[in-house]
Amino acid sequence: MEKRKLGNSDMHITPVGYGAWATGGGGWAFSWGEQDDKDSIAAIRRALEMGMNWIDTAAVYGLGHSEEVVARALEGIPAADRPYVFTKCEMVWDKEGNVTGNLKADSIRRECEDSLRRLKIDTIDLYQIHWPNPEEDIEEGWSTVVELQKAGKVRWIGVSNFNAEQMKRAQKIAPITSLQPPYSMMRRAIEESTLPHALETGVGVIVYSPMQSGLLTGAMTKERAEAMGKDDWRSRNPEFKEPKLSKNLDLVEGIRAIGKRHDRSPGEVAIAWTLNHPAITAAIVGARNPEQVDGIIGAGEWRLTKEEINEIEALLEKRNS
Repeated sequence: MEKRKLGNSDMHITPVGYGAWATGGGGWAFSWGEQDDKDSIAAIRRALEMGMNWIDTAAVYGLGHSEEVVARALEGIPAADRPYVFTKCEMVWDKEGNVTGNLKADSIRRECEDSLRRLKIDTIDLYQIHWPNPEEDIEEGWSTVVELQKAGKVRWIGVSNFNAEQMKRAQKIAPITSLQPPYSMMRRAIEESTLPHALETGVGVIVYSPMQSGLLTGAMTKERAEAMGKDDWRSRNPEFKEPKLSKNLDLVEGIRAIGKRHDRSPGEVAIAWTLNHPAITAAIVGARNPEQVDGIIGAGEWRLTKEEINEIEALLEKRNS
């Protein structure tokens, strides 16, 4: 796969990277349901074998468990072959598992040390503020992340889920290496001001949920959506319920037809669509087993034509009508 320079960093990353949200498993507020650690490790290994050179996780995923699984997946891999490891701070939890936002300096410093311990690494390649919450503490949080970079705890620093105005506040203190926002053909709000600002100021963008949390993979069905357990956050998402679900599945059939012309999956079409935007450096893709990796990896080396982009726009207009 080709590699792209991420923002102002020295990192050149593949257009798709492994997302370890679901790897955290069940039993927490934003869980994707139960997940077998062996499957997660096999999926990560498969992603690396297929050429992905970065993994994105967060302290809060599985309340620390995702970082621990990532560490197990990387055991025994020679230093020269190890992928970049990206993680996040700000979302903290108590003994009961209640998650809240905290951008205070002492909290972020503690989170960084905990992540380094769980990941079993000396330095985090990219450390990101997960959410701008509480918003009044953005400056304190970003200043602390800058201090961690100067101390050598983290190599590069970024933000996630920030809008343009929030990025501007942080940039008054220090440059932002990267932004991690949600983005898919079904979720395009960042096109208005956030992506233009990132492009203008040289901020790399790695988008999450390019397949809209599984809706655009081609594997979602009405039956599967209805069978989601309460431990899966998507069971509470209106996009997975009627009347939206049927329109979303019709959209998938449209992009499936486009993918078939190239022997590509609907998920690969959805990912490639996000990578078409000039501000986007790369996309985060989740996979719960090696087979799912095989169904999405092609998006990193294939591009849609202008005509196919127009086809997708027509499909989206129909869905939104």
